[in-house]
Amino acid sequence: MRSVSVTGTGMTKFGKHDASLKSLALSASREALLDAGTPKVDAIYVGNFSGGRLAGQEILGSVLARELGLGPIPAAKMEGACASGGIAFRQAYHMVAAGIYDTVLVVGVEKMTHAPTNVVTEALNVGMDNDSNEGISGLTFPGFFGVVANRYMYEFGAGVEHLSMVSLKNREYALNNPKAQFGKATSLEEIMQARPITAPLGLFHCSPITDGAAAVVVTAGDKGVKVLASSQASGPPLMQDIPDLLSIGAIQESAHQAYKQAGLGPSDIDVVELHDCFAITEILAIEDLGFFEKGTGWKAVEDGLTKHGGQVPVNTGGGLLSRGHPIGATGVCQIVQIVNQLKGSGVNQVEGARIGLAQNLGGTGAYSTVHIFEGKGL
Repeated sequence: MRSVSVTGTGMTKFGKHDASLKSLALSASREALLDAGTPKVDAIYVGNFSGGRLAGQEILGSVLARELGLGPIPAAKMEGACASGGIAFRQAYHMVAAGIYDTVLVVGVEKMTHAPTNVVTEALNVGMDNDSNEGISGLTFPGFFGVVANRYMYEFGAGVEHLSMVSLKNREYALNNPKAQFGKATSLEEIMQARPITAPLGLFHCSPITDGAAAVVVTAGDKGVKVLASSQASGPPLMQDIPDLLSIGAIQESAHQAYKQAGLGPSDIDVVELHDCFAITEILAIEDLGFFEKGTGWKAVEDGLTKHGGQVPVNTGGGLLSRGHPIGATGVCQIVQIVNQLKGSGVNQVEGARIGLAQNLGGTGAYSTVHIFEGKGL
């Protein structure tokens, strides 16, 4: 297996755009290619979830290859619900590591805000097992994670204020990110008193509907930020089949694989981007990734251990909760943030960051990818 690095990054602002799905993807791609020095690209992988249903556009790989003037190169779209971007990156990594390609462009993109909320909800719900009693009953993602949050609070003594602390932390990070969807300051009181979505989750505890794109260039060698590990695991797509609602098995397994590949452990990680589709998900993820013992993640948040100056800064770009969550783009955007941190040019830069981790979740735990990166430090 060859060494693999990320040599270029690009990203649009996240939020509401008049631009098309294609235009967003092209913008991020061109920025990444320029950042990488305009290399010859051997293949392109696109992470996208609902392009056909929400934007009326599939065959995104071919469309982008043509528009970018890349010639008749292989191109493909990867779909794994909210983990689509992380899965696309993983395919690129392995093809370069195996010597099949020397340079691959990875793009994540989603266009969502133009559609009514009920249409977006229906589109997102295809990321669950709908040929089941849970599908027939109308279970949604907020419903699932609301159940998980209630159970977590009951088992471990956390409160709504701890969910709100996650949301506040990520909003405070987003205030310094010009590409984040939300740049308005808020308070713990406002978050806790916001419109309820599904108990105990309120508006600020749920990631928003977002447009946006992100891209990276993956290249053989070690001239950029090096990829130390790339892992993926799957989990049950049905709530009734999950052995422990308070652990996301796919996160645990993908983390175990990644740490083993990199020869590292949680204590070696300097900065983390993880999948906070809901505030409770961040609390579960910091436990499942091994940063804190099970049932103590809420306390770590309360004690400021996931901020600058704490044990490990988490979601320094604002996370899904405040940076935004354009489904297919999220996994790639997380990697952009980590790579920039390790280059010393990240939003809310972590001093001396040398090892970074990006974790991308799909569905209610159906997929998880974990990638670990190494930079040269500051």
